[in-house]
Amino acid sequence: MARRTKAEAEATREALLDAAETLFFDKGVARTSLEQIVRQAGMTRGAVYWHFRNKADLFHALLDRVRMPFEELAEDIEARHEPESPLECIRLACHESFMRLERPQYQRIHSILIHRCEFFSDIDPLEMQTQLSRNCFAALLDKFREAQDDGHLNPALSPEMATQLLQSCLGGLFHDWLRNPDDYALHEQGGAVIDTLFGLLAR
Repeated sequence: MARRTKAEAEATREALLDAAETLFFDKGVARTSLEQIVRQAGMTRGAVYWHFRNKADLFHALLDRVRMPFEELAEDIEARHEPESPLECIRLACHESFMRLERPQYQRIHSILIHRCEFFSDIDPLEMQTQLSRNCFAALLDKFREAQDDGHLNPALSPEMATQLLQSCLGGLFHDWLRNPDDYALHEQGGAVIDTLFGLLAR
């Protein structure tokens, strides 16, 4: 019975997150109330407070659905592809991130964070984006330092500059594509840009 109760509780939590994802994407975060989320999910108000302290807590849980720490992505790439160098690992990780972002749920939730989330109560989208950017920068910098130590990085570039170039490129590609995702395939156009950039970053 306990196992079934735990499964039912998890199903309720996921239904609330599904409802929040739909409404946040359609209406924006600030203009969506917990009451609207409860109605969309077909739940009681008590259900949402059983799982989440407030809307900010629910929003963070929604982001966790698609969080992609670079360290984990790089470890997965290394396990599946055994790249010949740190630079190749980073390049393949970029391609993998494009493929993931094209999945409907990843696309919607990133669109919510970047284009449909205003500063509201305990939700500060700029701070969230800044923290994600800092974490990514630190992880990429470690990899580019490995590439420099292994002799694969263009000697004209420091690991810091290479990281800044890549992160700026990725940020521009993500933001531009999320505004009009039906215009082109990110993994194709973005992948071509990244491959060109890595041709410049490599020794």
